[in-house]
Amino acid sequence: MGCCFSQLAPTETHPEKEKLQNQGRPSAVPAAAVASGGAEAGVASSGVPSFSEFSFADLKTATNNFSTDSIVSESGEKAPNVVYKGRLQNRRWIAVKKFPKLAWPDPKQFAEEAWGVGKLRHRRVANLIGYCCDGDERLLVAEFMPNDTLAKHLFHWEKQTIEWAMRLRVALYIAEALEYCSNEGRPLYHDLNAYRVLFDEDGDPRLSCFGLMKNSRDGKSYSTNLAYTPPEYLKNGRVTPESVMYSFGTVLLDLLSGKHIPPSHALDMIRGKNIILLMDSHLEGKFSTEEATVVVGLASQCLQYEPRERPNIKDLFATLSPLQPKLDVPSYVMLGISKHEEAPSTPQRPLSPMGEACSRMDLTAIHQILVTTHYRDDEGTNELSFQEWTQQMRDMLDARKRGDFAFRDKDFKAAIDCYSQFIDVGTMVSPTVYARRSLCYLMNDQPDVALRDAMQAQIVYPDWATAFYMQSVALAKLDMHQDAADMLKEAASLEEKRQKGGRG
Repeated sequence: MGCCFSQLAPTETHPEKEKLQNQGRPSAVPAAAVASGGAEAGVASSGVPSFSEFSFADLKTATNNFSTDSIVSESGEKAPNVVYKGRLQNRRWIAVKKFPKLAWPDPKQFAEEAWGVGKLRHRRVANLIGYCCDGDERLLVAEFMPNDTLAKHLFHWEKQTIEWAMRLRVALYIAEALEYCSNEGRPLYHDLNAYRVLFDEDGDPRLSCFGLMKNSRDGKSYSTNLAYTPPEYLKNGRVTPESVMYSFGTVLLDLLSGKHIPPSHALDMIRGKNIILLMDSHLEGKFSTEEATVVVGLASQCLQYEPRERPNIKDLFATLSPLQPKLDVPSYVMLGISKHEEAPSTPQRPLSPMGEACSRMDLTAIHQILVTTHYRDDEGTNELSFQEWTQQMRDMLDARKRGDFAFRDKDFKAAIDCYSQFIDVGTMVSPTVYARRSLCYLMNDQPDVALRDAMQAQIVYPDWATAFYMQSVALAKLDMHQDAADMLKEAASLEEKRQKGGRG
């Protein structure tokens, strides 16, 4: 069915200091809240929502009451911090990391850490978009990456192993992510391993943001076998930038060998110049010996016992950047996965002119159709008594009329103002006004609030195809292409029902 509606209030990204000076826990931002604006508020230019607080109820709903069927963490329910797949009311998929009770007893400290990580935004990171600090509950909310982990593709693959060029791309992209985090004041990454590398809808590797926070206030920073833990961490229990380099070296070993080899064993093989034995046999020799030698050398440097002898973060990128043999080949091709749809797919049944315009995201054509249909679909959505025909009512209708003139003349900002006056009075509810204002927002490059208006039109008129069509365009503008395709199909289905005699 179509989007469910919740009261959508703009999400504001407050400065960290202001947020934490508030003694009481701030009221949670609704899960579906997406504000207008640029990278600093609402949906960033990359399509990533700005960082905000969620209520526990929102996340409980998104994960189907934290159902075991929603668990995506590798160790399932036995994981120290379970990760769930969820879906917000605005149809965005999310990953929710749930900490054990009392892992972070101080809510202020947890919020400080979360806000610090939440400021980061980068294409090589699975970005943190929110947190929950509700009673004893502590949760983190991140972008959901649909194409599994590096561990799955390296160690538990079914159809094909990762080809050599893709392994080099993984190494480079993760180095790029670590360098960005370091430059932004977050140089420490806890327990970097193949499970922390995720693949997005395009097959591009990304670094999980969850590793930028410890598993608990005083907890361990490494959950893997001690054989893979930086030697200095075993001595003093502290993570340093050099420790991150060591862990990056273990990921390079995974990429080279296709197995989880203890660093000490791998170093013995490297010293014995048994590089070919180290390489993954499933590659069947399809790799450049020169490139492999460079990566083996970099891994060896990262795994040095003395932290000061390891390379710095800039050395990683400089070494790996020249080793990219298939720059023109998309990641999803090398991974052997399907590409997500770039635009709403066309349903099997023929589309109406409105459906065709929405499938093309042709805002000009949509505008012309809405002008032509006028308010004929509003019939029956309002029943007004004689007493309601007051001066206020006449003023409200006058505001709508002025909005209609502005809309017809393509003065979309003026139309937004006039239609907002009409909506704010609240005496009369018009799905057409919401649809028109939704298009005005799209014309002003504000797809987030356009989606909200289209959802509200659906609430007023649940079976109105136009409401679903407008949602499909807004979702496509937000790069939520699969959701847009689903919405387009649903709108076409409602139109078909209407043609058979049902109202819709």
